[in-house]
Amino acid sequence: MMFGEYAFRDRFAAAHHAGFSAVELLHPYAEPVEHLKEWLTVCRLQCVLINTPFAADGSDAGCAAIAGRENDFFRKIHLALSYARALKVPTIHVMAGDAKADSRNTQIFVSNLKKAGAEAAEVGVTLTIEPLNARDRPNYFLRTNDQAAEILDAVGLENVRLQFDIYHTQITEGDLTRRIEKHAKRIGHVQIAGVPLRDEPDCGEVNIASVFNALAFSSYDGFVGCEYRPRGRTEAGLRWMEPYRPVHA
Repeated sequence: MMFGEYAFRDRFAAAHHAGFSAVELLHPYAEPVEHLKEWLTVCRLQCVLINTPFAADGSDAGCAAIAGRENDFFRKIHLALSYARALKVPTIHVMAGDAKADSRNTQIFVSNLKKAGAEAAEVGVTLTIEPLNARDRPNYFLRTNDQAAEILDAVGLENVRLQFDIYHTQITEGDLTRRIEKHAKRIGHVQIAGVPLRDEPDCGEVNIASVFNALAFSSYDGFVGCEYRPRGRTEAGLRWMEPYRPVHA
């Protein structure tokens, strides 16, 4: 979502020059893995998260929780794992798909995550699942962090974890600090954006400093991804980051 004013290959250099050391790639599969590896290496960036494949036009949001599409799911997860291995990506977000949260789909989701999680563990990769809000994705299977926690408990694998998105959680559930405290031990990745417009995180109804304090006092010590749509040029909207940049002697 960031640096969309640049051609895709040029976003890596733009991120480096803006001070980022790591990036997420929502859907890297349109590019040969060799190109991605080159761009990451030249720009001294680490790719820390990719999604399992989904339709760019929004018609498909994955299929991990859709009964009857197990073969499709494993084709997607194997492609994602091949990219993760080649690019040394530590985390893959497993997209559940648009489906009813009934017992059959829940059972399939748990089963798929158990099998895929075991495969991912063999190559040192963590899988995450992420609740999405009903305004942006009305029919998505996974809606709340409590629902995700129940599924993760049923899966029972250390490398299958929660992707905690501040934007989606605030819209669906609110009470961000308490939810961070409740689920901190399950969290494998965090994403941020302003609410309600999904723009810079210092805009709107969320006190991002308070969110960062809650994360700092929790057990979470991973990356925080900027999954927002800048209001203008990406660099112009990065002033919110200044208080959080590391200070070097």
